Amino acid sequence: MSRTSLTRFAWLSIGAAVLTIALKGGSYFLTGSVSLMSDALESLVNLVAAIMALAALTIAARPPDDQHEHGHDKIEYFSSGLEGGLILVAAISIAGTAITRLLNPQPLDQLGLGLVMSSLASLINFGVARVLLDAGRKYDSITLEADSHHLMTDVWTSIGVVGGLIAVGLTGLVWLDSVIALVVAANIVNSGVQLLRRSFEGLMDAALPAEEYQQVTNVLASYNPRGIQTHAVRTRQSGSRRFMTLHVLVPGNWTVQTAHTLVEQIERDIHKLLPAMTITAHIEPLDDPASWKDIDLRAAEVAPGPAPAAAVTPPVPDVLSGSPDIK
Repeated sequence: MSRTSLTRFAWLSIGAAVLTIALKGGSYFLTGSVSLMSDALESLVNLVAAIMALAALTIAARPPDDQHEHGHDKIEYFSSGLEGGLILVAAISIAGTAITRLLNPQPLDQLGLGLVMSSLASLINFGVARVLLDAGRKYDSITLEADSHHLMTDVWTSIGVVGGLIAVGLTGLVWLDSVIALVVAANIVNSGVQLLRRSFEGLMDAALPAEEYQQVTNVLASYNPRGIQTHAVRTRQSGSRRFMTLHVLVPGNWTVQTAHTLVEQIERDIHKLLPAMTITAHIEPLDDPASWKDIDLRAAEVAPGPAPAAAVTPPVPDVLSGSPDIK
């Protein structure tokens, strides 16, 4: 599936948000419950977030251009960050209303019908959240994952609200309605903070997840017995895309063609595991002390190290045989 077609999931989220706003808003007007009002307000935030997700996915699907040569994927981090901020705004609003109602309790009406409508809205959100989460993981879209987590937060919120209002109906303790709304607000804050954290990491060019980075290092390590060394491996992720730079150290007497063939094979091996990876490799001679000065990020502060003795005379690849593999 192309990145453009992911927008259909955003449209699904928008449709679900409109429907749940109608159901939860209706349940609030029927009952006068502040906790149901907080639930409806969160669904309104869901709608705004879904619209932002649609815009982000549309922009992210654009191909690279002269001003954005690495593509537009990073817009997804702005979308998820804004969504996290909206979640926090909703939580503050809910908490303020809940405290006001806690100080001035009001009776609740038609709880039965209101709870049925709220429960139906929760079922809709749960189904859509599962679809978005599966799509987000499959197509590596933080926007869809963020929208899914937001909807699941809404689901758990609704479950808590319904359970609490049942308790209100059984005990007659109206103040429980406001306490439930405060608990909902605290839960929403946690969700918003997590989204903001992930978004900031992406905008700051966070390295690959540990599992993916281990896959890369395993591929590079497989070349060590052949006398090939690598260092200065640096990675970052941008939406669904991955980027890596590294230095490949080869014997100084190799031809450019030989070294190039080796790097192409390394790239093929990595692409088998991470197809979306863009790789930039810098070739250096093993026996040049300057090649060992840039092992870490502060190259000027790293003392030159000697080339490994075993790496000075590795077997030379057979690039004239026509095989793409290094022997």
